[in-house]
Amino acid sequence: MSVYRKIISMKNLQPVKFLLVEDDDAHASLIMYAFKDHKITNEIDRLINGNEVIKYLRKEGEYKDKTLPGVILLDLNIPGKDGIEVLDEIKKDKDLRHIPVVVLTTSRSLMDRQNAYKQYVNSYLVKPVDFDDFHEMIKEMGTYWSNWNVPSHDE
Repeated sequence: MSVYRKIISMKNLQPVKFLLVEDDDAHASLIMYAFKDHKITNEIDRLINGNEVIKYLRKEGEYKDKTLPGVILLDLNIPGKDGIEVLDEIKKDKDLRHIPVVVLTTSRSLMDRQNAYKQYVNSYLVKPVDFDDFHEMIKEMGTYWSNWNVPSHDE
């Protein structure tokens, strides 16, 4: 199949909804800005607390009407359950483990990376300090997950 046909066939899929789990307002703003600047118009919900992420994904309480995201962008250093604990719960839950999780963190720690991959993270990205590099990384990541990746199932 040619690349052109793959692009056309993927356009028929539902738009990917992102769940951004980020407690740093500046980082969250940069991510939203990069998406918008690069015409990535997918829906993005944001949470700042690991305990709330689990409630959201299990559609508990105020989240009962939410649809599951197609991709979770997960910071490791968040209040409540930390990112590794959230990742562990997601990947152990048969109803949630299919959702790709991208760790988006400032941590270059080998231990953090190993722990994330032990919990079956789909990707581990370190936030660049340089604004232009951060902007470019978010653009490429957003484009990949919203345009190129084909999900395991239709939402």
